[in-house]
Amino acid sequence: MTIRPARPEDAEAIAAIWNVVIDETAVTFTTERKTVPGLQADIAARGRAFQVAEEEGRVLGFATYFPFRGGPGYAFTKEHSIQLAPEGRGRGLGRALMAALENAARAEGVHSLWAGISGENPSGVAFHAALGFVEVARLPQVGRKFDRWMDLVLMQKFLSSPR
Repeated sequence: MTIRPARPEDAEAIAAIWNVVIDETAVTFTTERKTVPGLQADIAARGRAFQVAEEEGRVLGFATYFPFRGGPGYAFTKEHSIQLAPEGRGRGLGRALMAALENAARAEGVHSLWAGISGENPSGVAFHAALGFVEVARLPQVGRKFDRWMDLVLMQKFLSSPR
């Protein structure tokens, strides 16, 4: 298994993983499917902030970070997303992807990394807690998907000491 920065040619595999999550789960509140051109643009723009887990030439998961909010005051705070293909789960790929993503973020000077996790995803909350993320807020009924309201759990991890 290799963890490496994503390349434009990974976009199709990333879209396949992400779109199943979008279509079939409450892990994400979005209903807008990812496109190959859109992902290629994200990969080009983010560089090391978009990592993939690859095994025998096949992408089994990805992790990426992006601005938490707009404006220069938030430049050192990022939100992330991580998804694994079913055959990539339970093998340590998620931990390896997050380690690579955190290293890239530290190298960029990121101070705080955030996770927005569906309240219907307790395994996502447990995964992040095991990596040192701390729950800082639970926002009731802010997401809507599958004709129901869902809570959003916000978790944070500091990557550097306060300056």
